[in-house]
Amino acid sequence: MKLFFKSLCCALAISCLLSMTGFCGACNDIENQVFRLHILANSDSADDQSLKLKVRDGILDYTQKIFKDCKNKEQSMMLAERNLENIENYAQSLIYEYGYNYNVNVYITKMPFSTRTYQEFKLPAGKYDALRVVIGKGEGHNWWCVLYPALCLPSAEGNELNKAMNDKERDIVTESDKYEIKFKFVEIFEGLCSWF
Repeated sequence: MKLFFKSLCCALAISCLLSMTGFCGACNDIENQVFRLHILANSDSADDQSLKLKVRDGILDYTQKIFKDCKNKEQSMMLAERNLENIENYAQSLIYEYGYNYNVNVYITKMPFSTRTYQEFKLPAGKYDALRVVIGKGEGHNWWCVLYPALCLPSAEGNELNKAMNDKERDIVTESDKYEIKFKFVEIFEGLCSWF
C-alpha cells in the first residue's frame, strides 16, 4: 500500500510538471514578444508620486510618435535605443517644468517583473525587456505598462494583442482566471531562477 501511495504521488508530481512545461514555454514566448515601460518615482511621498504620473503622461504622449507604427518588439527596442537621449531630455524637461530638480535616467534593461494585471489582461512573471525611467533616487513605487504591443499608448487601437501574439499566448494573458495557479507557479519558478 505504501509503495502504491508513493507511486501515485510521483505520478501526480510528474503530471503537474509536464502540464506546466507547455505553459512555461508559452509564458517565455510572451516575455520574448513584449517590450515594457517601467517608471520609478523618486520616493513614495504624495508629491513624488504625482510627479511620476505627470512624467508618465508626458512620456506616453511623446513616445506614441516613436512607437505608433512598430511591427514587432525588436523594432520597438531599436527605436527606443535610437531615441533614448531624446526621451531622457524630454522627461528631464518635464521634471524641471513641474518645479523639481531631480535627475532622470532612461535606459533599456532586462528586468524581472512579477505577475501583473493591466485592465483586461495579465502578464505572467518573468524577465522582460523594458524602457526604464528612474526619477531621482528611484526609491518610490513604480508604474508600468506595455509599449509593444502598444497597450498603453494613447493611439492604441485595441487589437494589438492580435497582431503580436498567437491564440495560446492571447488566451493566457486575456483569460488569466483559468491560469491563476499556473501563474503562481511561474512566479515562484522565476523567483527561484532570480535567486540562483
